[in-house]
Amino acid sequence: MGGWSRRDFLGAGAVALLGAGVGRGLTRDDPAAESSDRTGRLIGDGSTADTGPQPHQPVPERLEPGQTPPQFVVFSWDGAANLETGLFPRFRSLAAEYGAAMTFFLSGIYALPDEHRMQYAPPRHPVGASDITFLSTAEVVATMSEVRAAWLDGHEIGTHFNGHFCGDNGVSLWTPADWADEIAQAKRFVQTWKTTTGLTGRPDVAPLPFDYERELIGGRTPCLQGQEGLLPTAAALGWKYDASSPGGVQVWPDQRSGLWNFPLQAVPFPAAPAGKARHALAMDYNIMYKQTNGDTDGDPGMYPTWRAQARDAYLAGFQRAYTTNRAPLFIGNHFEQWNGGIYMDALEEALRQIAEQPDVRLVSFRQLVAWLEAQDPTTLARLRTLSPGQPPPDGWRTLLAP
Repeated sequence: MGGWSRRDFLGAGAVALLGAGVGRGLTRDDPAAESSDRTGRLIGDGSTADTGPQPHQPVPERLEPGQTPPQFVVFSWDGAANLETGLFPRFRSLAAEYGAAMTFFLSGIYALPDEHRMQYAPPRHPVGASDITFLSTAEVVATMSEVRAAWLDGHEIGTHFNGHFCGDNGVSLWTPADWADEIAQAKRFVQTWKTTTGLTGRPDVAPLPFDYERELIGGRTPCLQGQEGLLPTAAALGWKYDASSPGGVQVWPDQRSGLWNFPLQAVPFPAAPAGKARHALAMDYNIMYKQTNGDTDGDPGMYPTWRAQARDAYLAGFQRAYTTNRAPLFIGNHFEQWNGGIYMDALEEALRQIAEQPDVRLVSFRQLVAWLEAQDPTTLARLRTLSPGQPPPDGWRTLLAP
């Protein structure tokens, strides 16, 4: 059997969060519940802890000769703050319902309260500057609680870096040394959140249950910019992948600078207004921009139409891969309420429909990397010969014959 069965992912939510007031509970005879309850070895100020292997991680298997590959779908989230909108727990609960794993690209400054913003010294910008808003102490604590629960559910915690500087004076100008500085700061904020929130020495406040130095194997840059400067640093750090490439197409991934390249992909968008391309990157912001030119508070009368268009774009991208080359589909999101929250509803509708299809695997980028690394390189090379929307000309048995 190549790939993972849906049974491998069942129960991916449902892990008690000790000391943080969050949990859906696994039965006590479940080994994953046993491991999630361990305090583990505290690291540094106790903001993080080494609690052993992550629960709910499937063991990848190599495709057998002639076997049809699974259809992988990765849902990822940029920023991953847990705010009063309740979107983080909403989608974590949805993932648990379908046995899905996701990737949460945590912005490092979401672990640093606003009152301590001067601890952030962004490359090429003033100390304390950021193009996204710092969180309050209470919001940081709520975010760390949800990040802890997500990891115990089996989700991946990546990075969205820190200050989200886009445009002409943003991360596109950064050198590998700038990125090394930015990453070091992002890790430090996560590794010291108890100190900056005043919660050190509080045994009732649980640490993040992972060593972030080992957990962090990939990220997505702000606005999909700056990848050229990032890759040498990411490779030197031993990262496994990067999800920052813009404008990708639905083909099997290759590697750049030794890292797996997981771009946001163009999916069909036939509803594009006149003069706009009839495709869109598979991300809420990009679809919204197609519809409203970036207006996050558009005409409420259009909300049902826009929601359906967004859902159908995700489903069209899925069907194009699922029925042809089986290339992994990457869908990016933000915890946002643009245009009345229609993009969150569209995503939920799409996920539910996708999850019901046979041979679908809803995985994190980390889990996809593990599967790719388990395959015969010759098999991956053959998969990469298939263009977007192209099925194997003579079937999978022939394409992947011994």
